[in-house]
Amino acid sequence: MDFIYICYDIMKNNMYKLSLMKLNYWFITLLFLGTWSVSAQEKVECWGRYEVSLQTKVKGNPFETELTALFEGPDTTITVRGFYDGNNTFKIRFMPVKTGKWSYKTQSKVEALNAKSGSIVCVPSTGENHGPVVVDGMYHFKYADGKRYYPIGTTSYDWMHVAGDMPDKTVESLALSKFNKIRMLLFVQNFDPDYPEPERFPFEIKSIKKDEKGKPVYEWDYTRFNPAYFAHVEKCVQQLSDIGVEADMILFHPYDEGRWGFDRMPMEANVRYLKYVVARLSSFRNIWWSLANEYDFLRERQPEDWDVFTRTVVENDPYSHLCSIHSNTAKYYKYWMPEYTHASIQDQAPVEIHGGAAIVKNIYKKPIIFDEVCYEGNMDNRWGSLSGEEMLYRMWQGVMSGAYVTHAECYMNSANDYSRNFLAVGGTFQGEAWKRIAFMRKVLDALPNPVQLCDSSWDPFTSTAGENYLLVYLGKDVKPEWEFNLPLKNAVYPRLKEGTRFKVEILDTWNMTVTECPTVFETGTPTHYRIFDKNFGRVKLPDRPYLLLRITEIL
Repeated sequence: MDFIYICYDIMKNNMYKLSLMKLNYWFITLLFLGTWSVSAQEKVECWGRYEVSLQTKVKGNPFETELTALFEGPDTTITVRGFYDGNNTFKIRFMPVKTGKWSYKTQSKVEALNAKSGSIVCVPSTGENHGPVVVDGMYHFKYADGKRYYPIGTTSYDWMHVAGDMPDKTVESLALSKFNKIRMLLFVQNFDPDYPEPERFPFEIKSIKKDEKGKPVYEWDYTRFNPAYFAHVEKCVQQLSDIGVEADMILFHPYDEGRWGFDRMPMEANVRYLKYVVARLSSFRNIWWSLANEYDFLRERQPEDWDVFTRTVVENDPYSHLCSIHSNTAKYYKYWMPEYTHASIQDQAPVEIHGGAAIVKNIYKKPIIFDEVCYEGNMDNRWGSLSGEEMLYRMWQGVMSGAYVTHAECYMNSANDYSRNFLAVGGTFQGEAWKRIAFMRKVLDALPNPVQLCDSSWDPFTSTAGENYLLVYLGKDVKPEWEFNLPLKNAVYPRLKEGTRFKVEILDTWNMTVTECPTVFETGTPTHYRIFDKNFGRVKLPDRPYLLLRITEIL
């Protein structure tokens, strides 16, 4: 019995020692892992988003608290404004623009927000993250990583602010259609007096009264924002980014008409609002700034106000996102200002004719987007009654001149029923032009270079996308055949030469077909600025409009 007890004591003692050894091992391991996790740097994709969140309660209005952070990275220093996000939370959002290590340090007069530091490691982007869109050369666009970008966009003013699942349906429709940009309002739009009140507003409400018709009249505290409103906007912008769609954010518009008063805010409120918006949204790589839609209809604003607003946005955006402003029909703005990266134009006349858009392009020497050329729809208004064919025709006319045209549609069940009006509330497309956008993008993405007219002012029909890569858009013309007949001049590329062999493909932009002509064409001796097939060959055409001829060299 004594032997058994002795054995038991030995076993118990050894097990205790063994357990102690295991405990020490795990303690050391956890200590090591804990130390590593604290010192490890968070990895963020290039053009991704890194957020610093700081908790503290401040005296007075927290929205008036100044907070910035200095980010230092590879040969680059970026200062980022922070913002108050409610619930005693201040945030700073940063979009790293170069791979490598970045360190930051905050600055604020509030001690709890000041001198907070940290670091991240920016790693190469993956998947469809190509960075923000930037200007490429003089007239075109590309992503930050160099990938070509052709803005083939649409418009839905109020889609973010519609109740229920409509915003999600809009995103689904955009993904299906292959549009890569959407114009949208940050402030809610007043469609008509009976349109329901939105679920959320951008500012804190001081009081609500009723007018003589029982409609609510709001008094706003323009010094205090509603973080929930902007969080919803951010969610929508991120949803667009996830499907590769640029968010062309319209910051002001005249369609309030005094219902909520956001079109009549005091000057200081406008500037404060712009700074807050830029602080919250500039870290989203897919954001564009549009200062206003039809700015000249905002009667409370003076012309010089728009200079102030534009500078406020540009100076507070550390990433220099694309920026423009939109005016009334055929009223052209001073887009030559350096703050504007491109022109956002409302004018259908230049894209109703061959080569018309090139005139505008040559004036501003910047990328041109005709963001409003009337809309496909069934409205009585002349601006909302285009056929799908006409809508698509205007888009192709713009592209062939080296510019870009934005789509929109507005189908109505009745005068006050906006339920299927995509221009107004988003949801599901109702028209026909949108079905052809994927084909259009496929054609453009296959180009070696962006499109421009071969011989501007002399030949409005023939465009080029590179050496011996030509396009002839026939538009509404219906003819039995096309004579192989091209301008010698090929824009900035080498002039066409004798003895070059070409193939011709017939692209039906409406029916989305590609048919290769069986004939091989060979250029003959140039004749007075033009060059023909040596046998004066012709291309037999189908009896249809909206044909595009793609003419490429056979190597």
